[in-house]
Amino acid sequence: QAQLVESGGGLVQPGGSLRLSCTVSGRTFSSDAMGWFRQSPGKEREFVAAISWSGRFTYYGESVKGRFTISRDNTKNTVFLDTSSLKPEDTAVYHCAVCSGGANSCQRYDYVYWGQGTQVTVSS
Repeated sequence: QAQLVESGGGLVQPGGSLRLSCTVSGRTFSSDAMGWFRQSPGKEREFVAAISWSGRFTYYGESVKGRFTISRDNTKNTVFLDTSSLKPEDTAVYHCAVCSGGANSCQRYDYVYWGQGTQVTVSS
């Protein structure tokens, strides 16, 4: 059974940045495309970013393009989400997920596993 554990969330002022991490166990991480999605009360789940198993291909949701960067370290079974220029509307629980196929499958919310999430709150 795969386990995904997110970390790095917190309270940050508008315009600030955070680095989220997700460490995966129980799978051959280097073979999996990975993604991030977010969920906040009263809003629909939103695709944030995805990355291919090699790290060569990345995809982003429209609302985070140019502000967020997804990356991975296959030697540490970890995927990262670097966030910057954060806005109050970025406030959400951020979950990482194992994509069912290529990274574009995460764009369709087609996951195999996902973690419990880490809370990001953007507020002054």
